[in-house]
Amino acid sequence: MDHFHVAEKEVQILYADTDMMGVIYHANYVKWLELGRMQLVEDIGFDYTAMEREGFYAPVYNVDITYKKALKYGDRAFVRTWVEENTGMRTKYGFEIIDDSGNICAEGTTTHLVVKKISGEFKPVAFKKAFPEWFRKYEEIKKN
Repeated sequence: MDHFHVAEKEVQILYADTDMMGVIYHANYVKWLELGRMQLVEDIGFDYTAMEREGFYAPVYNVDITYKKALKYGDRAFVRTWVEENTGMRTKYGFEIIDDSGNICAEGTTTHLVVKKISGEFKPVAFKKAFPEWFRKYEEIKKN
């Protein structure tokens, strides 16, 4: 039975994360997306470091962010992450960054490939074949 899973992680907002306008600098949101993905992976019982020990990596292929409401130092923020698509070659994670009132401050997706270092170069590999259990779990918890 499929069940959609959303991981949630509170983000610690630092004064150093702000820009000249006193709001969170836009590039910091990308770091927070990694926290969200790590929480999702942890929630379902897997581990990126185990993947890397086997010589595989999951680099970002694409990032799409829409900024809707500014966050400032002193605000509380949470990143909510889920599996949007899981093709076997690419995984697309959906996310929302919300404030403590539940307002969506940013939303979008990140798309990742799985690669393996072969003869000094990173070559794309099928996530479905390299990590079949992980792939199946993503199929169970994805949005659609």
